[in-house]
Amino acid sequence: MRSLTCLACVLMLMGLAFWAYRENYATQAAIGEMSQVQRQIAGLREELGVLRAEWAFLNRPDRLRQLVDLNFDRLELGPVRIGAVPGPRPHRLSQAAPAVGRPGHRPSARNRSCRGASAMIRTPCAPGPHPESARARREP
Repeated sequence: MRSLTCLACVLMLMGLAFWAYRENYATQAAIGEMSQVQRQIAGLREELGVLRAEWAFLNRPDRLRQLVDLNFDRLELGPVRIGAVPGPRPHRLSQAAPAVGRPGHRPSARNRSCRGASAMIRTPCAPGPHPESARARREP
């Protein structure tokens, strides 16, 4: 029985050694991949710095002014009156349906009793008689 226990311990020790060996190499591979990604990130940050410097150089106001002066005829820019620009006319709201939320606008009693979005769109909250009409029926 003792030899069987020793054999099981040796087999378990060999299994754990094999597992530790594989984990060690998997960890080393992950560390190598991580360092490669960090080098790529550093290279991209350097490229980004160069691109920002080029952008700042190309967008200097004096350089842009010179380019506009050279190419002003090709750009065909000129003064334009805002009212002279053709386009769709803005839609006017009718006077019969006042806009919700405009200054001086008071919603009806039914809509004041509602809470949330239903009061914003001027629809009744719950079915039933209008509160003002019920009050009018009670008072002779």
